[in-house]
Amino acid sequence: MTLIKSISGIRGTIGGVPGDGLSPLDVVKFTAAYAAFIRKTTPGNNTIVVGRDARLSGSMVSGIVVSTLCAMGYDVVNIGLASTPTTEIAVVAEKAAGGIILTASHNPTQWNALKLLNSSGEFLNDAQGKEVLRIADEEDYEFVAVEDLGHEYINNTYNSKHIESVLALDLVDRDAIAAADFTVAVDAVNSVGGVVIPQLLRALGVKNIVGLNCEATGKFAHNPEPIPGNLTQISDLMRNGGADVGFVVDPDVDRLAIVMENGEMFVEEYTLVAVADYVLSHTPGSTVSNLSSSRALRDVTERHGCTYSASAVGEVNVTTEMKRTGAVIGGEGNGGVIYPASHYGRDALVGVALFLTLLAKSGKKVSELKAGYPAYAIAKNKIQLTPDIDVDAILNALKESFAGETVTDIDGVKIDFADSWVHLRKSNTEPIIRIYSEAPTMEQADALADRIKQVVASLTR
Repeated sequence: MTLIKSISGIRGTIGGVPGDGLSPLDVVKFTAAYAAFIRKTTPGNNTIVVGRDARLSGSMVSGIVVSTLCAMGYDVVNIGLASTPTTEIAVVAEKAAGGIILTASHNPTQWNALKLLNSSGEFLNDAQGKEVLRIADEEDYEFVAVEDLGHEYINNTYNSKHIESVLALDLVDRDAIAAADFTVAVDAVNSVGGVVIPQLLRALGVKNIVGLNCEATGKFAHNPEPIPGNLTQISDLMRNGGADVGFVVDPDVDRLAIVMENGEMFVEEYTLVAVADYVLSHTPGSTVSNLSSSRALRDVTERHGCTYSASAVGEVNVTTEMKRTGAVIGGEGNGGVIYPASHYGRDALVGVALFLTLLAKSGKKVSELKAGYPAYAIAKNKIQLTPDIDVDAILNALKESFAGETVTDIDGVKIDFADSWVHLRKSNTEPIIRIYSEAPTMEQADALADRIKQVVASLTR
């Protein structure tokens, strides 16, 4: 059993003894701690929004969270099955003090998590998250008397409201999309995306939709992380001429992967690159992605005469840098598009609408669009952590080993070479060290990753 407390929220496997997984007692403790934090930071506002993905433990965890918030004196707007970006939008629309999203994102079915939002519908920053953990560890919270209990209000309108907000964006052209008469395939891994993405497509004028794993049962048809190795079903469909474009989302619909008409992956790193290219062609400005994202965004940004900057990994870090630089588009290389004209959160619905507009107006096939972007290949590897591995010592040793190269250490260690880079960091969501490497070809990216893994192996013997 695993329980991870980080900038990405409280994430753990369901079952086991308290403190060794995301047990019901842990859910109560961290929910109460969050409520106590919100009481201190947003006094006078008595409303919190709760939304969840479709995973099997969702109903159970939601019941505990809602009851705990009511026991802390909060009224809860329960929006039910909803994506992460939908819940973020609902917090703002409800003028709530905060929100909790119940989703373990791309993690397998045995996981769930509490993702914690502020009154702006954005994730708590590192300092705020640590304060919630302090309150939880010290049990520095108090439940209210019976006459002060909160109430639960059910509101199932926010999926539609989210779709309406996407259609209202200036750069989304429904008429162009409808006229293109695309056939679109969707793999929603049997979570909430199976409900909301087809609804969005129909609202955009797409008449031909091929749904794969679009029943929101929570029984994931494959590993839910939208990376090539997990997407053979939709790839085979596309290869056999099943659609013009394929969209794949993770269980909470904040990441978007695209499959080309020939069955090959557009590659999730290029979701943001393509959308940014379209946005920058109409609204020039700066862009941001995290240290583990492709150089292609930097290259496309500079092609438009604009400025790119990088942040530490984590959505809140990206949005902080975007606000600092006034970025018009940003996100993460995992398929996460953040478009401030909509809201400051990764949003696959926004990504789908902007990409389809780009595709319709270009008159090109998806593979032809991809051919116009800088060619990089990124390899994503990981090392499973054990209690005896000292991650900080490994990272410090790597910095010394590659002191002659350009090294960035604001989040793990990133080593930039002339035509490639490698980034090592401890995951916020799994007990692993992530090793991302990028080079002109996949063979070179894999070779760079292997070189680094050998160095790490020598340090852990």
